[in-house]
Amino acid sequence: MRVFVTGVNGYIGAVLAPMLMERGLDVVGLDTGYYRDGWLYSDDRHLRLTPKTLNKDLREVTQADLEGCDAVVHLAELSNDPLGQNRPKITHDINHLGSVKLAELARAAGIRRFVYTSSCSVYGAGNGDFLDETSPPNPQTAYAECKVLVEKDLGEMAGDDFCPVFLRNATAYGPSPRMRFDIVINDLCALAWTTRRIAMTSDGSPWRPVVHVEDICEAAYRSVVAPEEAVYGKIFNVGHNEDNYRIREIAEIVASEFPGCEVSTGSSAGDNRSYRVSFDRIHRELPGFRCRYTARDGAHQLHELFERIQMAPEIYQFRAFTRLKQLKYLQASRQVNDELFWT
Repeated sequence: MRVFVTGVNGYIGAVLAPMLMERGLDVVGLDTGYYRDGWLYSDDRHLRLTPKTLNKDLREVTQADLEGCDAVVHLAELSNDPLGQNRPKITHDINHLGSVKLAELARAAGIRRFVYTSSCSVYGAGNGDFLDETSPPNPQTAYAECKVLVEKDLGEMAGDDFCPVFLRNATAYGPSPRMRFDIVINDLCALAWTTRRIAMTSDGSPWRPVVHVEDICEAAYRSVVAPEEAVYGKIFNVGHNEDNYRIREIAEIVASEFPGCEVSTGSSAGDNRSYRVSFDRIHRELPGFRCRYTARDGAHQLHELFERIQMAPEIYQFRAFTRLKQLKYLQASRQVNDELFWT
């Protein structure tokens, strides 16, 4: 089986591609290269298992690029809420319209299986109850709005010749060579390592579900190889129920992994995103899937990694490990234009 993986050089893609190749799948990658400056560490697995990759913007993909592939795993979008709010129109152009166009091209190329990585951020401001795949979305940002729109449009494309699958990932954490320090556990672990202090600007009361990056990759793999009747048109929340936390609880988990780390909280004003999510369906209905890691596991892995590579504060602060910071740099240095195309 040949799988077309978009965003193959991103935080998740850099972990997913070697996993798929290890399991006997042929991978063709696509990546525009916004974050190619960021590479945190090397190991034999990632250097040995490198897929053929098209360096191309999602908006410029053609049907010919997809010919000969059997499935698509679509990761390549402008990623996270602050980045989307910074450029809402471009976010819609890439994340919504670009994703729908990719799905249409894939279907025209005869590709039946299309795995779309959505997000639990579509639940937005919850009511405190556990939300499942039947709960109405309540997006609070352009990023989350686009996820809802893509799910709707691709769902309407489902038919005898097209089988979309939707993975609503919880907030990711854990090591990746293409590291991100703008997501909560990774950021707090890096703060704990470099400063021995976690100073939150909020009171830490909002709920967040979190999931290890390798568990996200496992869900993508299982969605690609599952029998069609098990996944056809389905939405799966990706994570497990035990990894729903208040932000302050995540901070306490991280502090317990990094001795001597102090935690302080701020006011409750600001971010209204807060949601708890049920992950029963994916463990019940996606063949072969189970989550292997907890937030404590992830914090421990990151601690070991930072110690091994002796991560300095300037590495943590490097622009390429924070999505919004890197794109602002590329624009300021005129490497990309206002539409985020390379100049």
